[in-house]
Amino acid sequence: MYPPSRKDFISLTLSDSHNNTYNNGKHRRQSCWRKWKQLSRLQRSLVLFLLALLLIFGLLSYPSITEQWRGGSDREDWLELNDRDVKDLPPGVKSILDQAEGKALPPVAEPHVLPAVDPDAVTGAVVEPRGPNVPIMPKPLIKNKNFPNKRGPPSLHKDGNISDTVGGEKEVQEVVREEGEEEDKEKKIVSWRGAMIEADQATEPPPSASEREDAAPPAPADPADTVPSEVPTVAVDRLQAVCDAFRHAWKGYKDYAWGHDELKPISRSFGEWFGLGLTLIDSLDTMWILGLKEEFAEARDWVEKELSFDKNVDVNLFETTIRVLGGLLSTYHLTGDQLFLDKAKDIGSRLMPAFKTPSKIPFSDVNIGKGTAHPPRWTSDSTLAEVTSIQLEFRELSRLTQDPQYQEVVNEVMKLVHKLPGKHDGLVPMFINTNSGQFTHKGVFTLGARADSYYEYLLKQWIQGGKTEDDLLEDYLQAVEGVKKHLVRQTGPSKLTFVGELSHSRFNPKMDHLVCFLPGTLALGAHNGLPGDHMDLAVQLMETCHQMYRQMETGLSPEIVHFNLQANDGQDVVVKPADRHNLLRPETVESLFYMYRFTKDPKYRDWGWEILLSFNNYTKVPGGGYTSINNVRDPVNPGPRDKMESFFLGETLKYLYLLFSDDAELLSLDKYVFNTEAHILPIWPSPPK
Repeated sequence: MYPPSRKDFISLTLSDSHNNTYNNGKHRRQSCWRKWKQLSRLQRSLVLFLLALLLIFGLLSYPSITEQWRGGSDREDWLELNDRDVKDLPPGVKSILDQAEGKALPPVAEPHVLPAVDPDAVTGAVVEPRGPNVPIMPKPLIKNKNFPNKRGPPSLHKDGNISDTVGGEKEVQEVVREEGEEEDKEKKIVSWRGAMIEADQATEPPPSASEREDAAPPAPADPADTVPSEVPTVAVDRLQAVCDAFRHAWKGYKDYAWGHDELKPISRSFGEWFGLGLTLIDSLDTMWILGLKEEFAEARDWVEKELSFDKNVDVNLFETTIRVLGGLLSTYHLTGDQLFLDKAKDIGSRLMPAFKTPSKIPFSDVNIGKGTAHPPRWTSDSTLAEVTSIQLEFRELSRLTQDPQYQEVVNEVMKLVHKLPGKHDGLVPMFINTNSGQFTHKGVFTLGARADSYYEYLLKQWIQGGKTEDDLLEDYLQAVEGVKKHLVRQTGPSKLTFVGELSHSRFNPKMDHLVCFLPGTLALGAHNGLPGDHMDLAVQLMETCHQMYRQMETGLSPEIVHFNLQANDGQDVVVKPADRHNLLRPETVESLFYMYRFTKDPKYRDWGWEILLSFNNYTKVPGGGYTSINNVRDPVNPGPRDKMESFFLGETLKYLYLLFSDDAELLSLDKYVFNTEAHILPIWPSPPK
């Protein structure tokens, strides 16, 4: 046998009580040092020499490397070079550096002209078929490189008021130029769902000769390839633009929703609310005012042959009064056509059962076929705005028919509200009970939804009745003082004046777009002899309502905004995701109309023009109609809601037309009042003293 083999080593595995294994890294470091020492002196000298040489080379090449890095990352230099691709850009175009660096654009008003550009002078001009007198706009120049910047029309940008939630590539191509002038205007062409719309452009002093020389590239072979430094301008027919918008909206309604309440322009179908042809009736007086005789004749024929109120359907008292009764009365006054007064009397009498309540405060819903009325299923309350914003129409119906019952029931409502406890310096709660006749949900005060038109109708009833009803004037003046005392605040960053809400003595800096009726109402009161500080507040609030549009990437206001009260450099306007929709509402353009009529300040017209262009850019549907949208902060995908409210034709476009009209006697505000749906009713002659 072989003897057992001899072992010359022992193998050990060491561990501590915490199961940490043994680490002999120290021995590995010692092993590396031993290997270095094993090298010959010549070898070690050679290695050290190579390392020193490499270090010296790196130090010598460092300045050139850093300069290349700096040159490759200098975005401003790149932008400046690329901005010089065109010798002279059109006036009113802003350098993209303002967007890249986040500089605020001055909120300047745009004048009444657009550049008329020869389509042959610009390669690839984009032209949208439009009515006469609308200039052709050039296709914007395209940058070769994109940097993160603010979305939407450049004229709408403001520091600290951009959305950081919008993603995706932008479908908007912008023309830009170097900054330098104090009043910079912007221009763009937007494509959304196939609709190419041009935006307004202002005229500015052209850059100086030295500035043009500095920015000019080598002269092109063909001078026609460059945009001329001075572009001839023509007056934009803004009235025609409104008519074009109306015809486009009406085309969609006629093609896909004729005789129904509302158009769904995306799906090319219709929506039904009461089944009374709301859009058609709401639009009658607008068509007459705009001079659209053919469209009006078609609508009148439908009213005569198809409109019937003898149907088993529940309608909302307030909405039917302001849209249907108001629309018919307004059209009667404009045309003198007895057909519309007969229809108004028919629907007015069918709404009367709503007032058969224990308190004489009307129910919210009426079945116009059965002659019955009831509150909503979930409550016995009515909203205060609904029961106090039907008076103009019912009072006028009594005057025309010589039947006092209509005026009596609505005047009784106002007398009850005038005496009710629970007001707060003229401010009223939002709900009133139809059984007890008392305010409910006390302690919450707003000029937004459910209360807004109460304040509007206090003033307008006083004006309508020849300024003889002192209780109405007293309530209105007290309410304005309450608004100034409890609801008016200023933002911290830019000192924008706004109207918030009060909830159990706690202020909430929230403002509905609906509140933008207030500047116009205050101005109307001042025009009729009320205190001058009402007009001062109107001017301040009008600026805020304008900023609610201007600071959004689409140029359209959200439904609700919140304001920043902190004195810092942050945003003035904050929009929550659930509030970013736009319903094509009229309140801001309504107030712009009043403000221009009383001040003749052209900036109010320019602001209205910007709004119309934004409606065209982001809500116009190619097949006909306009749609409300879900997100005013996303110009790439505003999210169409597939609904065109009747008030877009009945109010929004009507007020825009009146805003742009030079005829001060067209629906003179000394002869007519507008109901809350923009339907006109005459001011009664003052009784003899």
